[in-house]
Amino acid sequence: MHDATDMPKDLASCWATIQAQADANAQQAQKIEELTTEMEKLRKMLSHFVNGHTSEKRVFPDARQTYLPFEDSQEYQEARAEAEAEAERIIQTYTVRRSVRKQNRRRDESFPSHLRREEQIVDATGAVSQCPMHGARTVIGYDTTETLIHRRPELYVLVKKYPKYACEGHAECGVGSPERPTSLVEGDRYSTSIAAAIVEAKWFHYLPLYRQQDLFAGSGWVPSRSTLKNVVGKVEFAVDPFLLFMTRRVQADIGVGIDDTSCRMLLPQVIPEAIPGDAKSQRLAEKVAEARAKKQDSLLAKMWVYSGLHLAPYNIFDFRVSRHRDGPDDFFQHSRCKVQGDCFSGNLSVVLKSDERLEFVACWGHARRKVTEAETYQAEAEQLLRMIQALYDIETRAKDMTWHDREALRKRESSVVLNGIKAWLDSIPLQTVLPKSDFAEALRYLHNHWESLNAFVQDGRIPIDNNSVEQLMKQVALGRKAWLFVGNVEAGEQSAKMMTLVSSARRHDLDVGVYIQDVLDQLLAGQTDYESLLPDVWKKSHPEAVRVYRQEERRDKADRKQYEAAQRRRTRRALDKR
Repeated sequence: MHDATDMPKDLASCWATIQAQADANAQQAQKIEELTTEMEKLRKMLSHFVNGHTSEKRVFPDARQTYLPFEDSQEYQEARAEAEAEAERIIQTYTVRRSVRKQNRRRDESFPSHLRREEQIVDATGAVSQCPMHGARTVIGYDTTETLIHRRPELYVLVKKYPKYACEGHAECGVGSPERPTSLVEGDRYSTSIAAAIVEAKWFHYLPLYRQQDLFAGSGWVPSRSTLKNVVGKVEFAVDPFLLFMTRRVQADIGVGIDDTSCRMLLPQVIPEAIPGDAKSQRLAEKVAEARAKKQDSLLAKMWVYSGLHLAPYNIFDFRVSRHRDGPDDFFQHSRCKVQGDCFSGNLSVVLKSDERLEFVACWGHARRKVTEAETYQAEAEQLLRMIQALYDIETRAKDMTWHDREALRKRESSVVLNGIKAWLDSIPLQTVLPKSDFAEALRYLHNHWESLNAFVQDGRIPIDNNSVEQLMKQVALGRKAWLFVGNVEAGEQSAKMMTLVSSARRHDLDVGVYIQDVLDQLLAGQTDYESLLPDVWKKSHPEAVRVYRQEERRDKADRKQYEAAQRRRTRRALDKR
């Protein structure tokens, strides 16, 4: 600060001093803004550390819900009247159904009737069976208890004897014997049941091969890891054509959801040679060379997933050494579909490069997450989240509709909400928000991808978000915690194929081991009708292999969501009548 006696006397010097002070103030303001942004980030990190991860899903069931900016429109009022009438119907239906279920679901402590029973008559002591006055007592009945017993899985060896026939005294006729069926392993040493158990244990229960040794040892057989690995390799060879058929189905679907997550891979001892014209080998050579230059012994590879959203309900996993767009480029090379995922530049570039064969549909889950994570401008963020919740409430109502009805509902109601959100966004100039704040980042995301965020309204076959595909990454993450890394590219690609088989069966609530064994049996028997082996088709002819309790869990969860959304609509109507 200048002393008053040091102030310049001439006008030019005064202007220079004022300008210098203005520049200093501007620098201080910029520094304050940077420190404020840094403080917000640190506060957010501290909050996550103390409180853990919080759900991005926000609901506002209380009666203090604020006024939404698009509520004056006639379209909204008409849609709202329809939604409120439907809400009353849902509440009544859910209440009656829940009451009936409570009456019918009396606690049943009995064990399933199909379990084998072994009877054991308990010996009575002399004091019980003998009367001191009348001698031996007569048994007049039994009090029965049932105790559930667990025994380790039983392994047994099936000895097959193939008779050999010959003409006695006529060696020229040769020896005849029944034809051996095609087996998974040479010499028919291990049946498909063993192979299915190994695949299920590693890619469904997340048990690495060395832990499976202990599992099998408990039943009396101690296989080497190389034996288990060899069996998995034979499974991969057997199912390759079927998995290719499944992949083609997903590539031809109306919509495909995509996502990826990391998967660490050990580096090969020798840098692989890049094959001219082969993008995959070139990318591998490039990434290995980069890791070697940094003196690393592993690299962070990627496991991609492509999930059919409508016609092909299967999950296709693909192992790549990087997040580069080579993977999606290969997968969508001949596709014409809608691609849904986060607005990662690689995803967008794949769509832009496709000469309009592909259309990108943004995920509202990602947009909502950015608003939820914003620590600044809490009042504005909450109002925006309420409007996004209105979109999700419409989706809850549309869940059990046909895709045609869902599309009509979106055009009638979701479009009104989206127009209101856009008007609200336009009413907040970005210049008035701290440009480096997390809330400004959320607003920019919405502005930059607004067209893609609206795309779901025009097609009832596409979901509002990519959350179901994102959740598939948990299957990779759980495996990653168990086996830590993949040894090489071939092992990563093998894992991707096994995860495709297991995850697609899991998606349809199948008994994974039973499904895999039957698929292997049919493929080894020469089955080429791959259509019948697809999980959703196979499920229809094998109802006994369906995990019904999983379907009931999802149905109950969907019913609760519909009921809660209907209650919110009723609460809001009651508030407006006050």
